[in-house]
Amino acid sequence: MRAMVVRRFGGPEVLESVEVPEPVPGPGQVRIRVAAAAVNPVDLATRAGVLTGAGVIPPREVLGLGWDVAGTVETAGGGFAAGDAVIGLRDRIATPLGAYAEQIVLDASAVAPAPAGVPVAEAATLPLNALTAAQALDLVETTGTVLITGAAGAVGGYAVALARLRGLRVVAVASAADEAPVRGFGADEFVPRGPSLGDRVRALGPGGVDAALDTALLGLEALDAVRGGGEFVAFAAGAAPIPLRGVKVSSVWIRADGERLAELSRLAEKGVLPLRVAEVLPLSEAAAAHERLAAGGLRGRLVLTP
Repeated sequence: MRAMVVRRFGGPEVLESVEVPEPVPGPGQVRIRVAAAAVNPVDLATRAGVLTGAGVIPPREVLGLGWDVAGTVETAGGGFAAGDAVIGLRDRIATPLGAYAEQIVLDASAVAPAPAGVPVAEAATLPLNALTAAQALDLVETTGTVLITGAAGAVGGYAVALARLRGLRVVAVASAADEAPVRGFGADEFVPRGPSLGDRVRALGPGGVDAALDTALLGLEALDAVRGGGEFVAFAAGAAPIPLRGVKVSSVWIRADGERLAELSRLAEKGVLPLRVAEVLPLSEAAAAHERLAAGGLRGRLVLTP
C-alpha cells in the first residue's frame, strides 16, 4: 500500500510516497481503510524536524505523518465490525506510519463511530482539534467567563462551541474579518486581535476573565486578560507563560480517547460543532497541502484522500 513518510527533515519536498506492507492489527486494534486524513500544523513541525529538535519525538529513520483519520474498518475488533464507518486519532507520533496512508492500524480505544450524515472529509477534521479543545476545557474549573484566542482557527472554533455548551460566557479573539463566523460558533463577546489585549478584554468586565484558552499562543498578552487567581491553558510545548498574579497555568497534552470522541461525533451529527474543510486534495499532493498550510490564511483544514 502507499503511504507518505519523511526520511529526512526539511521543507515539503522531503515528503516521500512509498510502498509499504499492509499494517497488521494486534489484540484490541483495528485496521482502517483511510478515506480522509486532515493536515494539521503538527504535521509540518514533524516534517521540519522541529519536534525532534525539541525532544518531543526521538530520532527515527522513518516517520509517518497524520493524526486524524476517517474511514472504514477492515478488520473487526474492539467492538467494531468490518465495514463500520469510523473516525480515529493517532497520538503516537514517533511511528513509521501515520494517517497519510491508504490504511492505518489504531487501538480500538482511539476510534469512534463516524458522525452519521457528515461528509468524510469533514469528519476527518474532528479528532485532533475537537479533542484538544475538549481536553483543554477539562483543565479549567470556572463556570464564569473564558477567553479563547485564535477563535477562528480549527481548535479555537471547537473551543468556542464546546465552551458555550458548558454554559460558559465566551470572549473570543480573532481577526476583525472573522467576527461573524466566530459569533456564529457561539461567542458572546468579540475582541479583534491586536495590541493591549488585556486592557480591551478587561473593558468588557471588571477584573478580567476567569480563564483563558490560548490557542493562538499569545502567552503573556492573553494572560494579562485573566483575573488574579484565574486559570490559563497553553496549547504548545514551551508556550506556557509564567503564572503571574497567582494564575493557574497548565498545558493541554492531547491523548486519544474513543469514548470522548464518540461524544464529539454525536455533537457533529447534530450540527453543533463547526466542521470546516478548506480544500480536499489527493494524498499524492501532500507536499502542496503543506505549502498551503504554511502560507496561512486558511479557514478550515486541508484534507488528503488516498
